[in-house]
Amino acid sequence: MAHSMPNAPNDHSLERGLGLLPATALNMIDMVGIGPFIVAPLVIQAMGGPQALLAWAVGAALALLDGCVWSELGAAMPQAGGSYIFLREAYGPGKWGRLFSFLLIWQTLIQAPLVIASGAIGFSQYLTYLIPLTSLERKAISGALVIILVILLYRKITTIGKISILLWIGVIGTMAWVIVGGATHFSSKLAFTYPPGAWNWSWVFFAGLGAATVNTVYSYWGYYNICQLGGEIRDPERNIPRGIFLSIFGIAILYLAMQTSLLGVLPWQQAAKSDFVISAFMEHIYGARAAQIATVMILWIAFASLFAALLGYTRVPYAAARDGNFFAAFGRVHPTKKFPHVSLLVLGGAAFAFSLLFKLGDVIKAILAMRLLVQFIGQAVGVMILRRRWPEKRLPYKMWLYPLPALVTILGWAALFVATGKRFAIGGLIVIAAGICVYMVQAFVRREWPFGEPVVSPEEQVTR
Repeated sequence: MAHSMPNAPNDHSLERGLGLLPATALNMIDMVGIGPFIVAPLVIQAMGGPQALLAWAVGAALALLDGCVWSELGAAMPQAGGSYIFLREAYGPGKWGRLFSFLLIWQTLIQAPLVIASGAIGFSQYLTYLIPLTSLERKAISGALVIILVILLYRKITTIGKISILLWIGVIGTMAWVIVGGATHFSSKLAFTYPPGAWNWSWVFFAGLGAATVNTVYSYWGYYNICQLGGEIRDPERNIPRGIFLSIFGIAILYLAMQTSLLGVLPWQQAAKSDFVISAFMEHIYGARAAQIATVMILWIAFASLFAALLGYTRVPYAAARDGNFFAAFGRVHPTKKFPHVSLLVLGGAAFAFSLLFKLGDVIKAILAMRLLVQFIGQAVGVMILRRRWPEKRLPYKMWLYPLPALVTILGWAALFVATGKRFAIGGLIVIAAGICVYMVQAFVRREWPFGEPVVSPEEQVTR
């Protein structure tokens, strides 16, 4: 006989204090970090010309299709932890869902601090445009940035919502400045003059498109942050899907406009080789002082993104701990500020350590390879399972043209996993295999599935 879970994640410890505007703002600032400013040259290099815009469009299309999956799951299960809850329920909370959700938390402990650390490292590297820094000084700045993030996030969700709107204004203002500057100094000859063979549609073209899309997708990720905060969203059945689609459409328009502006001002050969492409862009148009101001604003954007990302990640270990599938300490909520403070401190501490130990390098591909199989492909398959298993009333939002968005998403993520390269794909599989081993040891000790009776979650009890 199945037994019930000891701690339900849908408790009332968290405050539903985020409306549509602050939730969407958090989503958008999570999406627009330092990523698009760092990867823009890499995308141009991979495509070999202004046709790099296609990779940004493909990334937006993938994000939009995957957003359909997140919207359906998020509206049905608006709880802290997002993906953790989705995978657990989709694959059966008593059996395979227990394993899949554990694998997510296993990956999160590695990749979440790595994401924050990579952003902090990117921040310190971009700062060198303004201030010459030694390697040791860059590490000190990266570590200090993580500490500041933890201090700012150590407060009530309603206060964080207000901070997010302030950060969002800076993000949108900076991108608008770049777009307007490009539009007023635009050269169609630069933007739309393609090198010979740019559109030959050979396997080389598609290999380049795959490599470029790896980077653009990384820049779009974050549209799901609202799902990780599901337990703190007001009217989640409506606001989660709205927040996701508003974020994706808004950022896609901004990215495409920004990249077109960039290609219409700087020769693509120069842009492809620049370590500070937006700063060079602004210097070309307005001079050195404007480039310095633009660099400061890009650093603002990077900080804002890390703020939103770390906030969302802290809810995943919290959800697992409340579920009895992770260390109980992570499920503790601050007695007055009502947020998972232990989870914040631990992930922040790990991010601090990683920011001192690692280089930026190939971290983007490593992050992608770890997350695509279990989280993104796993959820796309999972939503189709739930469509067959759950009654219609349990799904307040349903994606259009089902199952097409889910199927295309699965194919797209699979192709992107391959595009990360053999080394990173194998690395991702090794991380998953290690997680399975750890889960099996834990399940054996606790006498849980597959070595004991399955567990039934509160959600599963509702559907029975």
